[in-house]
Amino acid sequence: MIALCRLGAIAIPATEQLKEHDFVWRINAAKIKAMIVTASSNVIDEADEARKKCDVDLLISVNGSRNGWQNFEKYAGFPSVFERKDNSYEIKKDDLMLMYFTSGTTAYPKIVAHTQTYPLGHFFTAKYWQGVEKNGIHFTLAETGWAKAGWGKIFGQWLCGTCVFVYDFRRFKSDEILSLIEKYKITTFCAPATVFRMFEKEDISKYNFSSLKRLTSAGEPLDSKTFNSIKEKFGLSINEGFGQSETPVLIGNFVYFETKKDSMGIPNPLFELALLDEEGKCISEPFKVGEICINISEEHPFGLLKEYYGDEEQTAKAFLNGYYHTGDTAYFDDSGFYYYKGRVDDVIKSSGYRISPHEIETVLLQHPSIYECFVSGVPDEIRGKIIKATIVLKDGYSPSEDLKKSISEFMKSKTAPYKHPRIIEFVESLPRTFSGKVKRNSK
Repeated sequence: MIALCRLGAIAIPATEQLKEHDFVWRINAAKIKAMIVTASSNVIDEADEARKKCDVDLLISVNGSRNGWQNFEKYAGFPSVFERKDNSYEIKKDDLMLMYFTSGTTAYPKIVAHTQTYPLGHFFTAKYWQGVEKNGIHFTLAETGWAKAGWGKIFGQWLCGTCVFVYDFRRFKSDEILSLIEKYKITTFCAPATVFRMFEKEDISKYNFSSLKRLTSAGEPLDSKTFNSIKEKFGLSINEGFGQSETPVLIGNFVYFETKKDSMGIPNPLFELALLDEEGKCISEPFKVGEICINISEEHPFGLLKEYYGDEEQTAKAFLNGYYHTGDTAYFDDSGFYYYKGRVDDVIKSSGYRISPHEIETVLLQHPSIYECFVSGVPDEIRGKIIKATIVLKDGYSPSEDLKKSISEFMKSKTAPYKHPRIIEFVESLPRTFSGKVKRNSK
């Protein structure tokens, strides 16, 4: 990542859970010219099938070989002096550095494009929200294919001089993570609320967490029950924060004041935040819900995306009338603390993932039995929300457990695991509004 940034190349992290069609769409949408893929899992099978359908110039495998791919370990060599091929090239602060794919309201993910100033925005994320220390060890639980890794595994933490702890695993196990925190004397720990809900079920008394100084959580709302339980078990509050793939931390329970339960905290002073009502006017009254927006009328702050790459329409929609619109709503109390309310659109947040219902519906409709469907999020004690697919079958098909299994297996072959519907319901027809649109708030 650092080498790519220094060279002026645009890095695009990707989750290991992607399937062939995910790769094909990403390669074409972002005009990707090179792929570096681990050969230690079947993700390279998916990538290899995708590259046969796309124009990719350079293919590199890591941790193993693959026909048609260059092996990183075999070809990697480091001369004592590295010379740029074009010494006249200079990296400017407004040059694109990093792009993330993030779910939105459209059928496919949007491409969040950040400039070379992006890491500087995360200095505040690490130092004043996560509370990292120069001689500490920070552990963010996040797969490196997502923006959350940029929040917690590289940029802000290294700028602050802290040690970053990284642990790869195939399957999450609460006791394993807790043992690592104890063994390696982790000082600051960050994870989605789902992880802390799983910690609740463990016997914390058998661990020594004396090294831990601060806990943080973002990506999904944190409930009071979990907050109270973790504080009792760990002796530490969970400091909630809010931000996006498009931003660093925007609102947080920062190190310079006492954490307030149920609240996301207060605005990051590096941003001029405002809550806008439906008419686009700033809300000044407590307890009135509005959309979280950033005033960009005078300057474009460090850490905020430059654009949605290749999508002028989405960019214009987000940067409107002198504000960047997050699409998330909140209200503040009479002390200025903010509380999350929900999304303006219908993006589902599950276990820290942002999931587009439209993207899943597009895949579901490829199954031969499905006439129409809609996807929604339903409350779940552990994950916050889980994915539900409500399905109308074509003539000739009847509801059955075998058909549910067939649809589930089909989705597993076509989509990443975090997108799989965990609940499938067959209905005669979908609930609709007077204008004929599906009522997405129906359960």
